[in-house]
Amino acid sequence: MHVVIMGCGRVGSTLAQTLEQQGHTVAVVDQDPTAFRRLGSGFAGRRVTGVGFDQDTLREAGIEEAGAFAAVSSGDNSNIIAARVAREMFGVENVAARIYDPRRAEVYQRLGIPTVATVRWTADQMLRRLLPSGAEPLWRDPSGGVQLAEVPTSAKWVGQRISKLQEETGVRVAFLTRLGEAMLPTASTVLQEGDLVHVMMRTDEVEKVEAAFAEGPEESRS
Repeated sequence: MHVVIMGCGRVGSTLAQTLEQQGHTVAVVDQDPTAFRRLGSGFAGRRVTGVGFDQDTLREAGIEEAGAFAAVSSGDNSNIIAARVAREMFGVENVAARIYDPRRAEVYQRLGIPTVATVRWTADQMLRRLLPSGAEPLWRDPSGGVQLAEVPTSAKWVGQRISKLQEETGVRVAFLTRLGEAMLPTASTVLQEGDLVHVMMRTDEVEKVEAAFAEGPEESRS
């Protein structure tokens, strides 16, 4: 797939190098030609100097053949404008924009523009490491009604089937992390000691779910 990236900062250059290593063709757009130094001499993709939301600049970068577009410059407004141009003018299917303001990111997400809210994402990542006992969301839908989170699980659940855990807590287990490897469980999968349980649940039921995970199966509470 051909991917166009607007912004050749640390994120843009890392993204470009990673995509190229995975076999994709890449074009990077930046107003500052010296920024392309971050790509290194081994980068085989296009380096296009110009404004990332200018249609002629995007055409030079191959936007008309692109399957994806990433707007990761340092400006929220530029990223959103570029993302909209890529999607609405050129019909690029996979578009994402980096946004520093989490409130604006939520608005654009509701408008159908996938965003990565840098500040909120970083804060959430820090919280998950500082407060490992809480169910900090890994993902939340734009309306805020449903979230994916790792929920601390009592040892009382060890030996129980996933189907029982889901039935008693009302969640959907999305995946487990077992011995450092992610796995997709089935209803008959049995929880083992050390498993990290990642679940989809309603945001207004987080406290109830956390309590059920902490207390163990119903028979163990009597």
